[in-house]
Amino acid sequence: MGAHPSTTNQRMELKAALEAVTTLAGPLEVVSDSTYVVNCFRDRWWAGWRARGWKNSKGEQVANQDLWRELVARVVDEPGREIRFRWVKGHAGDPMNTLVDRLANGAARTQRPSAAAPLPPDCLPG
Repeated sequence: MGAHPSTTNQRMELKAALEAVTTLAGPLEVVSDSTYVVNCFRDRWWAGWRARGWKNSKGEQVANQDLWRELVARVVDEPGREIRFRWVKGHAGDPMNTLVDRLANGAARTQRPSAAAPLPPDCLPG
């Protein structure tokens, strides 16, 4: 997946879910401590965004839209594939969440920026 010098935790949560959905075949349960990712599918935020031309309820462009569009297309538009999202509380003793958090933090400390395309303007900090 690589590192990026200018990103957000929300964007990386989305990227992780997208990588899982893209890489793993068959039925899939994405377990995440990110309500941002899980609630999008649990509460069907994506349907409202699409209906409003990828604008949120305030009429503003959906943040991280490049990743959301691809993730929603893979989760919603691929027929015959079952993908579920389940939230787990972070930093609360869930063994897999603890492992993933440790791996992500270790990678963040040691990785170098990838040659990935620059972030879209709506994703840049401050």
